[in-house]
Amino acid sequence: MTTAPITTAPTSATLETSTERVVDTRPVTLQAAEQTVTALWNDSADPRELSTAIHEYGAVGATCNPVIAYTCIKQDPGTWVPRIRAIAEEHPTAGESWIGWKAVEELSIAAAAQLLPAFEASGGRNGRLSMQTDPRLHRDADALVEQAVRFSGLAPNIIVKIPATKTGIAAIEEAAYRGVSINATVSFTVAQVVAVGAAIERALDRRAAEGLPEQEFGHVVTLMAGRLDDWLKTVVKRDHVLIDPGYLEWAGVAAVKHAYRVFQERGYRARVLVAAFRNALQWSEFQGGDLVVSPPFQWSKDINDNAFPFRPDAIDDAVPAHVLDALRAATPEFARGYDVDGMTIDEFERFGATVTTLRQFLDADAQLDALVRDIIVPVA
Repeated sequence: MTTAPITTAPTSATLETSTERVVDTRPVTLQAAEQTVTALWNDSADPRELSTAIHEYGAVGATCNPVIAYTCIKQDPGTWVPRIRAIAEEHPTAGESWIGWKAVEELSIAAAAQLLPAFEASGGRNGRLSMQTDPRLHRDADALVEQAVRFSGLAPNIIVKIPATKTGIAAIEEAAYRGVSINATVSFTVAQVVAVGAAIERALDRRAAEGLPEQEFGHVVTLMAGRLDDWLKTVVKRDHVLIDPGYLEWAGVAAVKHAYRVFQERGYRARVLVAAFRNALQWSEFQGGDLVVSPPFQWSKDINDNAFPFRPDAIDDAVPAHVLDALRAATPEFARGYDVDGMTIDEFERFGATVTTLRQFLDADAQLDALVRDIIVPVA
């Protein structure tokens, strides 16, 4: 395994002819999608952004979460204010939370329709729209499973997000056994990703042992690389630890590369998915891997507008040992995030990034409730 440079040397895709060298000016994400097995998804269900990501950038999937769903609805009042009013009229006894989640379902179903061609072309491996279970159910495995099964039936290419906590992983295994396509979320560490990968393997083995139908479920296991970076930056600031700030940009990259190696070595059938972008390395450093990168639309746009360079075999390049050593020396939280045995399953729920993210998702639920309230019970 080679070592990745700290700064990526610029490259450009070219087409050679007998008389001239022509630079490929197409979006670099599209070039990467054609040159590697790495799948590009779009971290948004916004219909306009998703259309551009699919048709111009090479995206073959999309992810969504409560923050993204709330933002999409809030930023398109022309569509969603009258629709939310109509939902309320159609369901006169429904509360604001039910109405808000009904809007999220409709947003997700519409996004899933855009991805059906990729779903059919890949036999179900790609073309998936991730729909997240209600974060308010995070303490109840049975409720998570039941909602996952229901969401899975909304469209043939829905993939359901369940948090990678002890409770969530139990729900993931049961839902996967019941035929739900899984995308683990609220996941920031190699230990979490590996635990989910193992749970999905157990579910698939149970299905096979019972003679249940085999199919391409397209399971993915998210590692929110940028949120691991965020947490380590918070910790070193809190603890007054000085470290080259550039090294902190590599923590999430290192964790993803390590998780990917473990999945390959163990033959896990799910793919690693990279989310929560904080820098362009979280796209470029994973090219060539049989995994999914899911940047927000603006990150994809910026990567393409800047023609950010990539190496088609970048996934094979290790993060330099001195960077890993510096991160380990700076805080034990890096080892918790990077090592396969960095945490036990009982520790996942109290990991700093888990707490921060779960609270953010719960707050987005509350904001969606408030948005619906202002529409159906406007201020006098």
